[in-house]
Amino acid sequence: MNILVTGSSGFIGSALVPSLMDRQHIVHPLLRRQPPTEYPYWFPSRDIIDLGANPAFDAVIHLAGESIAQGRWNARKKARVKESRVRGTGLLVKTLAELEPPPSLLICASGVGFYGHRGDEIVTEDSAPGQGFLTEVSQAWEGAAQAAQDRGTRVVLLRLGIVLSKAGGALRAMLRPFRLGLGGRIGSGTQFMSWISLEDVLEIIHLIINNSDIKGPVNLVSPHPVTNAQFTRTLGRVLRRPTIFPLPAGLARLIIGEMADALLLTSTRAKPQKLIDAGYVFRHPDLDSALQTILGA
Repeated sequence: MNILVTGSSGFIGSALVPSLMDRQHIVHPLLRRQPPTEYPYWFPSRDIIDLGANPAFDAVIHLAGESIAQGRWNARKKARVKESRVRGTGLLVKTLAELEPPPSLLICASGVGFYGHRGDEIVTEDSAPGQGFLTEVSQAWEGAAQAAQDRGTRVVLLRLGIVLSKAGGALRAMLRPFRLGLGGRIGSGTQFMSWISLEDVLEIIHLIINNSDIKGPVNLVSPHPVTNAQFTRTLGRVLRRPTIFPLPAGLARLIIGEMADALLLTSTRAKPQKLIDAGYVFRHPDLDSALQTILGA
């Protein structure tokens, strides 16, 4: 298949591109700079996009968007986060709709932030959205992507949990303090963390490409979410380090502001119901074995 990929140099994209090529797909990165040759490029903040001389794509995987976790949240940062997703997705979908034929598949990133803070409640793809900034962003982002259905494109929305890999993301940020014995639970530690290994993310994307019955939102999470306290204990055990330095909720809010509630203290207990129904077998269903494999412990 000819596959257009945005965010190809990001955390997930940089692992996805070689994985797609290993499966004999032809990958066309949509670059955020104008290349010297006829490669696709775009400047979504300026509504500029050029899909190249012969834009014939079977599928599009859209991962691009400003990092949520980098930089303190303020009005300007939040506007950039939302615009990079909604405006960029709208531009991409509008351009794809003008192709003849349009791609048969659009896979667009989203997140379990869609569900907001839900405590112990188990949420599936059929659950209602929650409240808060990330819910607002996720709804607008998914809405922009769903517009591709008007041209008959199958749209799949990847509601990603915390993606675990030592190459990047949340786990990489945790490793240094935990290895120094400075790790600990955050807040009460009772908040649920919906997580998934990067290896499973890649395998699920391959499944979606090959299974036309999968459409709409899909929770990309392990079937076994854990509380923050459980995650902390497991990571400490795998690294053979103590985890005796908790981060109080008030201090977390003081250090990183509003982002602390959205990313560290919110409880989301998501279930990958559509993947279970599709018969997907997780490579890393439980946290202990996932961390043992990822960290080579």
